[in-house]
Formats: sequence, C-alpha cells, structure tokens
Amino acid sequence: MKIKTRIQSRFDIYIFFAYLILTTFGLLGIFSSTINQTGPVAYNFYKQFIFTIFSLITLYFVYKQSEGFFNNISRPLYIISIFFLILVLIAGKTINNSKSWLSFGIVNFQPSELAKIATILYLAKFLTERNINFNNFKDILVSASIGFLPTILILLENDTGTSFVFVVTIVSMFFFKGFNPLLLLIILSPLLIIFLSMFGIIPIIILLAAIAFALYILKPNIIISIYIFLFDLISSFFFQYIYNILSPHQKKRVEVFLNPEADPKGAGYNVLQTKVAIGSGGLFGKGFMNGNQTQLRFIPEQWTDFIHSVIGEEWGFFGSSLLVISFTVMLYRISKLFTTAHSEYSRLVTVGIFSYLFFHYIVSIGMTIGLFPVIGIPLPFVSYGGSALLFNTIAIGIILSFYKHRVSI
Repeated sequence: MKIKTRIQSRFDIYIFFAYLILTTFGLLGIFSSTINQTGPVAYNFYKQFIFTIFSLITLYFVYKQSEGFFNNISRPLYIISIFFLILVLIAGKTINNSKSWLSFGIVNFQPSELAKIATILYLAKFLTERNINFNNFKDILVSASIGFLPTILILLENDTGTSFVFVVTIVSMFFFKGFNPLLLLIILSPLLIIFLSMFGIIPIIILLAAIAFALYILKPNIIISIYIFLFDLISSFFFQYIYNILSPHQKKRVEVFLNPEADPKGAGYNVLQTKVAIGSGGLFGKGFMNGNQTQLRFIPEQWTDFIHSVIGEEWGFFGSSLLVISFTVMLYRISKLFTTAHSEYSRLVTVGIFSYLFFHYIVSIGMTIGLFPVIGIPLPFVSYGGSALLFNTIAIGIILSFYKHRVSI
C-alpha cells in the first residue's frame, strides 16, 4: 500500500492509463481501416505502432526532466519551430490542400505539431519572466506576436484547423495570466457573432443578449459599452463578406456543415457516411474488423480525421463512451494542475496543453457527428499521424513531470 501511495504521489496513473486506452483505440482503428488497403496506406499501422513505442520511450524521458529544463529549451525550440514552419512553405508537401508536411522518405513530419509545444513553452516563459502588464499595449502586442507568428505561418500553409487550435490556446493562456476580460470580450464576441450568423437570427439575438449581460457585469464606461454592442451588431452582417473571400474548398466546408445533404456524393459525403457508421454501431458495435462502412471503405482516409467513425461502428456506444471517458479523465486530471502546479510557468504551460487537447477532442468528435464543420482536426492519440502522436505524448510527459513536482494543497 505504501509503495502504491508513493508511486501515485509522483506519477498520475489516471492520465497514463487514459493515454494507453486512447493509443490502443488508435492502433486498433488504424489496423482495421488500413489492413485491406493497398499501396503505402497498408503500412500505416506498422508506422503508427513504431511511433507509439518511440513515443512511450520519449514520454519516460520527458517525465524525468525538471521544470527548469522545459524553461531553458523553450526559446531555441520556438526558433527551430518557426524555421521549420517557414521551410515547409518553401519545400513542403501538399496533402488534402494543405502544404503542412516535410517529407523524409517514407516519413512525413508536420512542423505545426512541434510549433504547438514550442509556442506554449516559450509564451509561458515570456509571460512569467517579463512581468507582463496587459493594460500596456506594447506588452500585449509583443506577447501576441509570439503566439500569432506561428499561427499566421500555419494559415499560409492553408491549414485552417490547426490555426484555430493556436488561437484558442493563446487566448486561454492570456486569460489565465490575467488578460482583461473586457478586452477578451472585445476580441472574441465579433468572431462568435460572425460564426453564429450562419445559423439565422435567433442565435444572434441570444448571443447579443449574453454580450449585453456580460457588459453589465464588467461595468465598462457606458460609451464604451455602446460601441462594443454596436460593433458586435454590425459584425453579424460580415459573414457574407468573409464567405466571399474564402477559397472554394473552404466554402464547400461551410456549405456542408450547414447542410450535408445538399451534396451527398461530394463535399457532404464524409459527414453523412460517418453518421451512418457511428449510428449503425449500436450498443456494442459490429465487432473488430466487421464494420461495413470501415471495411468497404465508404469513408476515404478514415484512419485520420474521421477515425471516431471506425470506433463507433466497430465498438459501438460502449467503445465511444470509453473513448470519451478516457479523454474526460485525462483532461480533468490535467485541469487539477491549474492550482497545484509548482510555479506560474508550469501553470501557464498546463493551461496551454489543456486548451489545445480539449479543442482537438471536442472538434474532432464533433466533426464526425455533424456538430462542427470539417476543418481537418485529428483526434489526439487516436488518429493516424506519427508526428502528432509524438508531440501529443511529449505534452503528456510535460504534464506528468509537473505532476511530480506539484504543490500539495
């Protein structure tokens, strides 16, 4: 009992077991959806298995490091990630309309995965060591440039989904650091208004009412409140303008999100087929490698962004629930470090990691059941992708390292 207590005090077994369940689901899903494929895809399971073993070794190495190690490597790691993001724009490989990969023989490396960790580590370092004042415009500008430089480079790669991940992560870290809630409202409310304007007048009215209530709580100057509210009201008319400047494939994604049935054999095909796959799984699923949608290849490249459909069809409601529970446990345990982490630096890094994993999890599963538009967000630890698995595992290793040095309260 004492040995078990000593282990639990230095290692969060709940996060680790959740991680093992998710990676196991990933390997099973990738195996089932690619084993009967031909060409390079047939080797996806073996490549993912090798990356899983390598990731576990890396997890142990990262776990053994101190907070000072992550602090010290954050700046050079950030510079390296920016270099790779620029390099991929010059010599990158285009897959699914996104120029996001560097190819090294049979291995494709996605620099944006490195950039997620590097940006979180360096932004946390900058925010804690420079005594940032969020009432000072210069401090806001410099802090934002650290986060949004990789975001802009990723947007240039035409990887909209990953750029959203960066925005959510950066804003979350700013908010936790003490960013003025009024400024956060000014930044986010127009974006939410524009997004909700796709769904008609009722959601806009509800959000405007929520904004009015938030302004009442925050109590800014009455003139400022009027300006904010009027700007948000005007923003509701921006959607058509923004829609007109989107690229054709981005317009298709918006149209499919609003009405997948409008193009059932084209852009809406994947969403409709994933719903069929998940819905047909029933309570316990059709069994491993027995899913019709999966084995008959109704969903193209289902081992990536739509891997939840494989799990839902073959493992049913039980498998999907276990997947959701595992993510929930992992995220809950990570959130507990918000208050028990050893320092402000480790707390900010924890917030960044929690934010990007949570966004990936919610949007990836939401895409497969039609709650969110298809924006190319993989499911962490589950979807195929060696570089994504490796750097997501590094993120978990950092969390476990912080857990080891946490403060008891």
